[in-house]
Amino acid sequence: MPAPAPREALSSALLRHISVQLGVPPASLAATIGLLDDGGAVPFIARYRKEVTGNLDEVQIRSIQEKLEYFRELEDRRRTVLDSIGEQGKLTPELRARIASVLEKNELEDLYLPYKPKRRTKASIARDKGLEPLARYLWEQRDTGVPLDRFAPTFVSAKKEVASADEALAGARHIVAEWIAERAEFRQAIRRMVAEHGVVASRAIEGVEDPERKYAMYAAYREPAARIPSHRMLAVRRGAKDGFLTFEIELDPAPPVAWLKSRVMRVRGAWTPHLEQAVEDSYERLLNPSIQTEVRQELKDRSDGEAIRVFRENLEDLLMAPPAGMLGVLAVDPGIRTGCKLAVVDDTGKFLESAVIYPLAPRNDLAGAVKTMAGLIARHQVRAIAIGNGTGSREVSALVRDFLRQAALLHVFSVVVSESGASVYSASDIARQEFPDLDVTIRGAISIARRLQDPLAELVKIDPKSIGVGQYQHDVDQRKLKQGLEATVESSVNRVGVDLNTASFALLRYVAGIKERTAEKIVEYRNEHGRFHARREALAVAGFGPKTFEQAAGFLRIRGGEDPLDMTAVHPESYPVVERMAQSLGVNVPELIARPELLDSLRLEAFRTETVGDYTLADIREELRRPGRDPREKFTAPEWRDDVKEIGDLKPGMILEGVVTNVTNFGAFVDVGVHHDGLVHVSELAERFVRDPHEVVKAGQIVRVQVMSADAKTRRIGLSMKALAAAKRSPAAAPQYGTI
Repeated sequence: MPAPAPREALSSALLRHISVQLGVPPASLAATIGLLDDGGAVPFIARYRKEVTGNLDEVQIRSIQEKLEYFRELEDRRRTVLDSIGEQGKLTPELRARIASVLEKNELEDLYLPYKPKRRTKASIARDKGLEPLARYLWEQRDTGVPLDRFAPTFVSAKKEVASADEALAGARHIVAEWIAERAEFRQAIRRMVAEHGVVASRAIEGVEDPERKYAMYAAYREPAARIPSHRMLAVRRGAKDGFLTFEIELDPAPPVAWLKSRVMRVRGAWTPHLEQAVEDSYERLLNPSIQTEVRQELKDRSDGEAIRVFRENLEDLLMAPPAGMLGVLAVDPGIRTGCKLAVVDDTGKFLESAVIYPLAPRNDLAGAVKTMAGLIARHQVRAIAIGNGTGSREVSALVRDFLRQAALLHVFSVVVSESGASVYSASDIARQEFPDLDVTIRGAISIARRLQDPLAELVKIDPKSIGVGQYQHDVDQRKLKQGLEATVESSVNRVGVDLNTASFALLRYVAGIKERTAEKIVEYRNEHGRFHARREALAVAGFGPKTFEQAAGFLRIRGGEDPLDMTAVHPESYPVVERMAQSLGVNVPELIARPELLDSLRLEAFRTETVGDYTLADIREELRRPGRDPREKFTAPEWRDDVKEIGDLKPGMILEGVVTNVTNFGAFVDVGVHHDGLVHVSELAERFVRDPHEVVKAGQIVRVQVMSADAKTRRIGLSMKALAAAKRSPAAAPQYGTI
């Protein structure tokens, strides 16, 4: 891997600012920036460089990474601004110092605005007519010995197209208005007023019908800009984008105009009424529209950030969902007209056989379906049936349970699995490479089976945006969304660890330090040479150099390899420390792993080195106590009610078990098996006040809910968890399968 390009160091002032903003000690901040600039992946730094960073976690390190990007962009822009003003010959020492001291991008743009090349304006036209001295006369507000009523007529000129003193004064006011609008401190004050006291006001566009009434709530809506939550701001923006709404940020002009007048006007005189007009014109024509645009953008950025945060938390919950484990699975992708597609995978996820059954109307071939499923289960040692949650899933789920009960297949359990994004996977390049000869529908069924075995390993093959756990995901900044989601996938993959001998290219590419091309080379090497027997063998892969090995090795697992430490999260650079631990106890490393109780007698401080400190030693001890542990929870299958298949089957007061599919700022959506998710509003999540729904629920969680309302026409289902807060969740009937 080529060495990363050297990055320019941030100034000490910026480093102090970031340190205070993030609450990170300066030494830890500087060390972390050094590791990031050296090409260090965040999971690697967080896990294996704790002594260097002062035990910063992933969240803190990613925050440093984001701030680093922001301030380096600020520094690049600062240089551009200084160069531009310098070329104009207007860069004074005072201005240079002000530009050098700003810490926010919008403050930098405020300072640059008076010097920024601009289109022709009323003020520039007035300057071309020679009216700037008259504007200066108004602005300076001092008696020059020449009264205004005598000074203004001197600017009348047929050649310059100034027909009268009034016209000259009007032009001078335009220049003053522009000075006011471009003054940095004025812009910052007005921006603060609009942000703190403005009101987001949306209205329906007259004459435009909203047949689905998607934006009925916002047809005449008002909410303070400082408090409007992300989902409502994004809904208003989407309504405007779709052409149903218009919105602005309203602010009573009297306070900002009065504030501006108090700053502009110092001495009363003949110039006073002209300055008053200039202030009013500046606010109405220049400042307010400009600041409106900026604050709207700030609100969007804030809403985007919150929406992306929610999306990332939901995605992480799905990726870290409990795996059923490596067991033979029969997947059923429900279909009515085209039949239900079946696919069987073995306990390694390898595809074995497919079939199509037609148990639903119009064919109703239940006998044929039962015969086909029984044959597949018998031939391939199936232990679980995964049913996609699309149309017909409840009917299929019911008949599968009946079949298993009547056939006395007590060792086989069935569970409904989210198929969100499965169709995207089935038509993707990754699916075509895996199964070039299979129909897309069979590929989708295989994905459903593998999602039950290991959700993380399968979901990484799909663009995170296609998994469907975000709110307004197409309306937010797509670059920031992509970065955030990829960081979440990277974090999840490295937290669990990856089996070097079975992991797909899609999984390997998210391991710290491994790029897509290197991931491809690993799979090619494995296909050609067979399984890896030790972590160090990865160095034989083309492009897998020492730097990549340093970053990736701790997250790669070798099960049944030459060195038992290769199946743990202990980094190879720490193997000598473990060997010293074992020697001090009079055992070898395999025996130490087999008898973790021996670790209790160790004094960790005795094993410190220049690079291995207390944080790393504590991690090593915990890892040796549970080598290769999976951080995900144990798998539990939800219970479904056989008498609930459609919205019409739901009755107020009915108690159901369901799966949380999405968590938003306003509540959680729950699949209760009727093809449309119900909403548990944030006020119905718990008996206490809930600020953030993620405090109570997470995507993929099994919950008990009570039906409050169900409208088949609007497809809206109201659910409550608060009503059942005191009740304990009943244990699932399906067997419990541990993590792998």
